[in-house]
Amino acid sequence: MEYKRGRYSWLLRPFLVVFDLLIINLLAFYSFNFNEEHLHFFSSAFFNNKHLLYIIYSIIFWISSTAFINFYHVYRYTSALNIITLLIKQFLIFSILVYAFIGVFRSVNIQAFVTINYLFSAFAIIGFVKLLSYYLLKAYRLRLKGNLRRVVIIGDTNGAKELKTIFTNKKELGYNLLARFSNNKSPEITGSISDSFLFLEANSGIDEIYCAMDELTENQVNDFVKYANNHHCNIKFIPETKKLFTKRLKTDFYSYLPVLSIQQVALNQDFNKLVKRVFDVVFSLFIIVFILSWVSVILFILIKLESKGPLFYKHKRNGINYKVFTCYKFRSLRTVKEVKGTYVKENDNRLTKIGKFLRKTSIDELPQFLNVILGDMSVVGPRPHMLSYTEDYSKKIDKYNFIFRHHVKPGITGLAQIKGYRGEIKSDEDIINRIKFDNFYIENWSLLLDIKIIIQTILSIFKGQKQAY
Repeated sequence: MEYKRGRYSWLLRPFLVVFDLLIINLLAFYSFNFNEEHLHFFSSAFFNNKHLLYIIYSIIFWISSTAFINFYHVYRYTSALNIITLLIKQFLIFSILVYAFIGVFRSVNIQAFVTINYLFSAFAIIGFVKLLSYYLLKAYRLRLKGNLRRVVIIGDTNGAKELKTIFTNKKELGYNLLARFSNNKSPEITGSISDSFLFLEANSGIDEIYCAMDELTENQVNDFVKYANNHHCNIKFIPETKKLFTKRLKTDFYSYLPVLSIQQVALNQDFNKLVKRVFDVVFSLFIIVFILSWVSVILFILIKLESKGPLFYKHKRNGINYKVFTCYKFRSLRTVKEVKGTYVKENDNRLTKIGKFLRKTSIDELPQFLNVILGDMSVVGPRPHMLSYTEDYSKKIDKYNFIFRHHVKPGITGLAQIKGYRGEIKSDEDIINRIKFDNFYIENWSLLLDIKIIIQTILSIFKGQKQAY
């Protein structure tokens, strides 16, 4: 998730939206002839009041079209050329919308020259104010040292050095570089990468952390992602400039330097997260009340009769943003200690008789609906890995794809599982395909897809999967 840390956007952007709407409607009032007999604002015949209709029409379609092209998403690293490009795009889109309105209401008698003059006048004013606010903010950062963003760079790669130069030389961007950390010793380096965590804890209010991926281990990346998530600051990644960039990460350009951040996918939009969470809670409560409540009693007796130990097996897993949580399962092994390299294998001698049945039918996963209620998991999502395997798998997978997978809550079931990629990892191909299906799910999420995966999971329980052991 990208946290909105702007110091001005809560005020400036709404002001610009309201200003732009006022301009296009005030100029329309003075430029267009909407048939004088129908101009009364409170006309009894609503659909004959063309001016009122145009106000409503322009507000709806201006807001819709600007949202579509991100017209108001101007950041401190955005160039003036990008702003001019946005103005041209919006001019073309809105021109089509204005001519469409005139075409629908043929009683509106407006000459083509008048319409063109109206559009050019409106966008000249809108463009002037937009660029003026852009340069005033730059001057404010440069001269008055306001609207600054506190940042830290981790790494000493060529990309990290170039980013440091940008932050240092282009003061108008408003980046206050507090420190740079690397295991490479240099007078410009504040300390080692391990020192950076002490620095981050001692200095609250860090806005952004920039990590040079090629200099960090997977564990270090995990730690920075978890810190950023816990402290609500943004984390961005500096790739080597010769590398291709995955579409799963958003690429912004600071001057000519690409900087990557985790893409905001549909699954992480606020409304979709609410929909998915409501579905998760309702579905999980149904399973807990009508299935888990009586199954637990029966399994408690059967498991205790065969072997000593608790009913539930508790193990640590990586969740969203690598957060560690306790995952629950019905115990299917004679041992309860989790050791690295203990994926259950076919005909594993640690399995109890009832445990074989539980794992074959996936009934051992039912207690994870408690994890869903606690907010650590979702009903559908990428399956969580053991902590030791998270590090091992990351060495076989592109780092950016692996980070993307951990940007959502893990699930009890998932697309990879119903496609047969579950349980023991026998080859690199198994984990590569698992990540591929997990990322496809994240990019293409919908509630219907969740329901489809749940139905296919239920069917696979009755059919059985050869990987379920």
